[in-house]
Amino acid sequence: MTKLPTISATKLIRKLLKAGFQDAPKRGKGSHRALIRIDKEGKIHLVIIPKRDPIPKGTLLSIIKQSGLSREEFIRLLK
Repeated sequence: MTKLPTISATKLIRKLLKAGFQDAPKRGKGSHRALIRIDKEGKIHLVIIPKRDPIPKGTLLSIIKQSGLSREEFIRLLK
C-alpha cells in the first residue's frame, strides 16, 4: 500500500478541479470548500475540504472516501 502524501488544501483543490470536480453550488463558505463530481453511473460525490496546511491524514482519508476514487487513483491524481 502506498503512503499518503502530505498536501495542502490549496494544492488538493487544484488537483481535484483538474480531475473533473466543480465547486458545489451554495456550499463551502468559511473555512471549508465543497467540490462536487458526478461519476459515470450518475452518482454524486460531494467532497468537503478544510482550508488547512497540511491536511491531517485522517481528514485526507475521509476526502478519499468522499471522492469515490480508490486510494491508488487518488495518489496517482496528486502526482
